[in-house]
Amino acid sequence: MESFNLQENNWKDVRKQKYKIAILPWGCTEAHGLHLPYGTDTFLAEKVAYEASRIAWEKGAGCVLLPAIPFGVNSGQMEVKLCMNMHPTTQKMIIKDVIQVLIKDDINKLVILNAHGGNNFQPMIRELSVEVPEIMICTVNWWKACNGDLYFTEQGDHAGELETASMQAIMPELVLPLSEAGEGAETKMNIKGFQEKWAWMPRRWIYVTEDTGVGNPKDATPEKGKIFMKDCIEKIADFIVDFSKIDKEKELYK
Repeated sequence: MESFNLQENNWKDVRKQKYKIAILPWGCTEAHGLHLPYGTDTFLAEKVAYEASRIAWEKGAGCVLLPAIPFGVNSGQMEVKLCMNMHPTTQKMIIKDVIQVLIKDDINKLVILNAHGGNNFQPMIRELSVEVPEIMICTVNWWKACNGDLYFTEQGDHAGELETASMQAIMPELVLPLSEAGEGAETKMNIKGFQEKWAWMPRRWIYVTEDTGVGNPKDATPEKGKIFMKDCIEKIADFIVDFSKIDKEKELYK
């Protein structure tokens, strides 16, 4: 039993704890190339959130790790079999329900630890900061805590080297041999504004990639994944510790 891990803890212990900050891992359920499991993003969110929370707890952060949400925004992948889609409006309502409980129990900080590129929590947090000002909410994209270009030949965008190496590191039994993986070739939009990313619209996955991957995983190794995840986890743990010390939002600006 670990006091910070709500899902595995019990009422005997939980009722004694003075939690200050909650960590909510958020993934998705979607195809990840030919070689990675549908739960890749959720597995990675859970692993990073667990390890970062454990370290932060040991440093006195008073954090509580909530169970992961396994569904994300996949509106551009509806043609891909069993890619589960959750609308942003649904995500906002889930967050609002979660923070209602947190506020009741005197927890005034929430970190949404995101592992899926299709999830965009910033607009929701902007709205909720007005609707529920009693709590500070932030979002962390775990894979951006460190610069992937310093760890990988070609980190990729989806089921590429970064995600493949990370899954090799934590759940190798769920990763097919790389000889069975696709190349993750990407067909880009043919308008300059979209290519340069100053214009945006959702990508339609059936037109972007044949194997559902974007980025070639051929150079992935579990060793690369372990080093990258360790460095990201340590940075995120330090962030949790620092954020846990903030009582009022104005303290962020001193």
